[in-house]
Amino acid sequence: MPESKKKTIGILAIAGVEPYQEKPGEEYMSPEQVEHFTKILTAWRDQLRSEVDRTVHHMQDEAANFPDPVDRASQEEEFSLELRNRDRERRLIKKIEKTLDKIEEDDFGFCESCGVEIGIRRLEARPTADLCIDCKTLAEIKEKQMQG
Repeated sequence: MPESKKKTIGILAIAGVEPYQEKPGEEYMSPEQVEHFTKILTAWRDQLRSEVDRTVHHMQDEAANFPDPVDRASQEEEFSLELRNRDRERRLIKKIEKTLDKIEEDDFGFCESCGVEIGIRRLEARPTADLCIDCKTLAEIKEKQMQG
């Protein structure tokens, strides 16, 4: 299964929710939809926070002063990878909190660039998305052109 599919299923599973089923004639970002995404984002944030806490305890428990330089280097490399992952997760937590703030301000689910609806399925795949698929594609093309 592709990695992105695993994460999408994981995010919904973490929150204990099923993919949202839109009702005929339902307004975009109805209270039910907002509640659905709030639940997803809150559960995701809480899960990431517990991972960060678990890492701190793991590193404290595993910290040892190995006399062998190879063992010490191996442990330092493991800790370095662990810290990079946690840093990435901390940034993601900040983005999740920013998204939860947007929900509070009734500004969630709309593209920051053009203002159109981002879409329920895209938001379920990436709840922190702040661009519609067209604007995101355009931004990625521009980024590639700037790099090369």
